[in-house]
Amino acid sequence: MRSDLIKRGVERAPHRSLLKGTGNYRDEDLDKPFIAVVNSYVDIIPGHAHLDSVGYFIKDAVREAGGVPFIFNTIGVDDGIAMGHLGMKFSLPSRELIADSVETMIEAHRFDAMICIPNCDKIVPGMLMAAARCNIPTLFVSGGPMEAGRTSDGTKVDLISAFYAVSQYTSGAMTEKQVADIENSACPTCGSCSGMFTANSMNCLCEALGMALPGNGTILATSEDRKKLYAAAAERIVELAKAGGPVPREIMTRAAFDNAMILDMAMGGSTNTVLHILAIAHEAGVKFTMADIDALSRKTPNICRLAPSSGDNGRMYHMEDCHASGGIMTILGEIMRGKPGLLNTEAITVTGKTLGENIKENDIRVRGEKIRLDGISTAARSSLSRHTMYANKGGAAVLAVIEENAFDPYDCIRTVEKAYTPEGGLSVLYGNIAQEGAIVKTAGVDKEMLRHTGPAIIFESQEEACEGILAGKVKPGMVVVIRYEGPKGGPGMQEMLAPTSYIKGNPALAKTVALITDGRFSGGTAGACIGHVSPEAARGGAIALLRDGDIIEIDIPARTLNVKLSEAELAERRKTWKAPEPRYKTGYLAKYTSMATSAATGAVLKWD
Repeated sequence: MRSDLIKRGVERAPHRSLLKGTGNYRDEDLDKPFIAVVNSYVDIIPGHAHLDSVGYFIKDAVREAGGVPFIFNTIGVDDGIAMGHLGMKFSLPSRELIADSVETMIEAHRFDAMICIPNCDKIVPGMLMAAARCNIPTLFVSGGPMEAGRTSDGTKVDLISAFYAVSQYTSGAMTEKQVADIENSACPTCGSCSGMFTANSMNCLCEALGMALPGNGTILATSEDRKKLYAAAAERIVELAKAGGPVPREIMTRAAFDNAMILDMAMGGSTNTVLHILAIAHEAGVKFTMADIDALSRKTPNICRLAPSSGDNGRMYHMEDCHASGGIMTILGEIMRGKPGLLNTEAITVTGKTLGENIKENDIRVRGEKIRLDGISTAARSSLSRHTMYANKGGAAVLAVIEENAFDPYDCIRTVEKAYTPEGGLSVLYGNIAQEGAIVKTAGVDKEMLRHTGPAIIFESQEEACEGILAGKVKPGMVVVIRYEGPKGGPGMQEMLAPTSYIKGNPALAKTVALITDGRFSGGTAGACIGHVSPEAARGGAIALLRDGDIIEIDIPARTLNVKLSEAELAERRKTWKAPEPRYKTGYLAKYTSMATSAATGAVLKWD
């Protein structure tokens, strides 16, 4: 065992003395594997606020299974709280800090295996990147999704509803009392925010990637059944440690990355997943590119749409609905049945079985079932979870909807024959503005905006754009351009949830205005919002050359993004362009700026 290096032999007496001082090690533990319980508990993120209890529960379960557990925590940035101010510049860079810190702890203390407990956005990919580097037996079990909220009149809401409310209040369409009602109801429990935003997207992808047990992405944080998942994960990581694998690089192969992106396309996940999957593949030594993602998108039907994307007639589903309909294994099951040969079903997973075997054993439709009630909160919420005074009495109201026969699981998770679209929920666009590519969440775009041509209105930062939109500078038909917000230029590639929400929440702009940026979007963003434009402005990409009034042509079905300017005109403008001074010259962001690479390669860091 790796841990023998710090615990076996007379010369390690000082090491054992220190280990005994922690209270976690006894002489009888000498032949047991050391298991790192890699937690991410922080009070300020609702998705992580309960992970202190979860971590100790898993620690006890690891001990009971025959391992020697040691907990440590990573940092975490709450993207929603960091949104709309300079704090968001630290969000994506925190991914690298998390990866580095986990790698440091694992290698310094020679752990034999690790069980990772992430939940929200950068924590999941940061830990996956570290897992690929360390390449010891690893299993992921997240904290679970939040319940959707209900306002005083029963309207279903989530965090994005609160962002929209700001715009609606500003435009006079909502009262302050109504805003307060949404504010109090949008985040009623612990857990990752209740739609298919980035956190839940990444936790779901862990199932397809093979790094988590089935149910990881959709069993609610407040469900008693989540405790069963934690216990099963703890038992399994000890088994993996004793067997010596399979290890992450044996699991996270090219086939596994294909599977993860096929799921992403099928369920219309966050655009951020593209950024993260590229970075994880880089750490795993797997060649995986934007072109590969584009090719998978063209072959994968979009069969599930969860908030912020709406289904037919504007119906909005959330994670609890997805789980009740069968969860991730049922989404993959429909793809396996409707598009045979698309998924790599022989890919190995942490269960010790193939992905195909996991699907057959866990897809409820294979068993002839339509609804699953396990994993959904009932009157007794889990003792490991937390909820507010505004939480719906009796747990997730999806139960009541099911009992009233008002819920159709075959609408939430559709068959391939009844897919929303024959192609994926994410699309890669190319053109003279985005020679290296750009990303759009097609599943969240209104049909009226799939093709759009309009004059550009330029903003040099997210803050400037927010002020301009709220001040009424953006008119119907325009294309908002927010630049110098890429990995290097931002730095940190801020999420644009605030400006996109201000557009989406304004009835005059919601279906008439598009937005393009070299920054990125929250998983909660919906609308004609195109991000990750590469090369970014700070590197002299064409987005830096645009001017107010330039005509932008967006054709999502054709996957193109262009400005109506000749190559000669763009070349002439480039002669006068100068790279701006870095916005930060000291501190972590200055270091990050010097090493950040293109969004088209996952914004990974590179140095000489």
